[in-house]
Amino acid sequence: MSWGTELWDQFDSLDKHTQWGIDFLERYAKFVKERIEIEQNYAKQLRNLVKKYCPKRSTKDEEPRFTSCIAFFNILNELNDYAGQREVVAEEMAHRVYGELMRYAHDLKTERKMHLQEGRKAQQYLDMCWKQMDNSKKKFERECREAEKAQQSYERLDNDTNATKADVEKAKQQLNLRTHMADENKNEYAAQLQNFNGEQHKHFYVVIPQIYKQLQEMDERRTIKLSECYRGFADSERKVIPIISKCLEGMILAAKSVDERRDSQMVVDSFKSGFEPPGDFPFEDYSQHIYRTISDGTISASKQESGKVDAKTTVGKAKGKLWLFGKKPKPQSPPLTPTSLFTSSTPNGSQFLTFSIEPVHYCMNEIKTGKPRIPSFRSLKRGWSVKMGPALEDFSHLPPEQRRKKLQQRIDELNRELQKESDQKEALNKMKDVYEKNPQMGDPGSLQPKLAETMNNIDRLRMEIHKNEAWLSEVEGKTGGRGDRRHSSDINHLVTQGRESPEGSYTDDANQEVRGPPQQHGHHSEFDDEFEDDDPLPAIGHCKAIYPFDGHNEGTLAMKEGEVLYIIEEDKGDGWTRARRQNGEEGYVPTSYIDVTLEKNSKGS
Repeated sequence: MSWGTELWDQFDSLDKHTQWGIDFLERYAKFVKERIEIEQNYAKQLRNLVKKYCPKRSTKDEEPRFTSCIAFFNILNELNDYAGQREVVAEEMAHRVYGELMRYAHDLKTERKMHLQEGRKAQQYLDMCWKQMDNSKKKFERECREAEKAQQSYERLDNDTNATKADVEKAKQQLNLRTHMADENKNEYAAQLQNFNGEQHKHFYVVIPQIYKQLQEMDERRTIKLSECYRGFADSERKVIPIISKCLEGMILAAKSVDERRDSQMVVDSFKSGFEPPGDFPFEDYSQHIYRTISDGTISASKQESGKVDAKTTVGKAKGKLWLFGKKPKPQSPPLTPTSLFTSSTPNGSQFLTFSIEPVHYCMNEIKTGKPRIPSFRSLKRGWSVKMGPALEDFSHLPPEQRRKKLQQRIDELNRELQKESDQKEALNKMKDVYEKNPQMGDPGSLQPKLAETMNNIDRLRMEIHKNEAWLSEVEGKTGGRGDRRHSSDINHLVTQGRESPEGSYTDDANQEVRGPPQQHGHHSEFDDEFEDDDPLPAIGHCKAIYPFDGHNEGTLAMKEGEVLYIIEEDKGDGWTRARRQNGEEGYVPTSYIDVTLEKNSKGS
């Protein structure tokens, strides 16, 4: 099957068909281009989606720790890789399919134009041969008619008796001339006819088949190119399927890596304060004063039994729930005038309960060591920086467990930096040795400033590590010995700063201590002289010094930055607040120098 033999007379149809083939090729190229744009937009939207939901981590504290978060971020990374594969698909289609189609379409147009021009030229040449043959034919026909007319004129004059001999001779010559010209035109016509027939045979059996064959081959190549582009279109997608499968497999692995137990443990590790749960309130028997008024002899035994409170149980149970800065609601019953409780003996041998004052020195020491007793754990969630200013260098604003972890993390970071500096020092020393042995390589003295800087950095890092290790040892030591201090047989430790009365109210005195029967009476006599004056004003809150204050003027109270004081009188508008230190020293401090926290239930006490 050949277009040259089967379609020898369909030049115009082949012209239209080849043009349609090129148009179809360009139409498919346009389809591929739009598909590339879809892939590129899809990849771009996926990357924007990943960028939108990826965390913008600026510090290590914001790094994801929970397995569910890590799995989600891994899925985002896999999705980002998946978007990259979509871009690979677009690039492959653009290079292998679309670009190839556009180049081939351009070449195809050029080739088609050339073949059609050759066909038109062949047709024009055949038409020219036909015109020449037709002209010679017409000329031959015209000369034949002229020769026939000349013969008829000669015969008429020859038969006419009146015609002269000259006229007959002239007519005969004209006949011979016309006959000769007719013969020449006949020969020319025969030659032109033979030439035309040859050219026509050559045109329809050689030239046109050759041109149509080339057009057929061109069209078949176009079809083959389309087939290859179809295959390349699919191969562009198929090549990335293994990588896309790995991305999807990575998403599945990320989903399997979610561990709810581990996340729960991370919550514990993140928010564990190190405090112990609150215990039960001890029973405080205020009725023994009434019984003693009625009859000392009849109630001595009962007072002795009720007055004996298990020191270990009382302090151990109350240590978690009774906080240093607890809220003080309005008392529902009048507070007792005695200020401390201990066991004493009467001359007749009976025992009764009396009261003494225990300083808050123990609680304030524990605050300074980073284990504050606060009314609830809400402040731990909000962070101490809200009420107590910015975070401290030793993390004393954090609960014990969190402080220990922060210190350990800092020590690890400092050790890594120290190792880097040590490696740098070793490298500089080696380079210095090389320079000393080979002076042409460099000046050893040029390394001295860098070496000195490295040594200073090493000394600084070692000091920082030593300081943080000291803080860490302090935290670990106090964390380990906290229970021992609270469960000691000596019941002279402070139970709480805000104590409840049997009716559920708090005592007014901020320094009033509830104590069980002491095992050592020396503690009672040790603080008797200090607190035998008038009862101090009740604390209505507490404050922390933001800036240091010298307190040289009379009536003022000196304080250090970070020191915690009691508030016993609010600022009356003059810019001064009356405060009391834990040792009982009172005075006025500038209100702008402190961060005040008032207990609502104690205002106006």
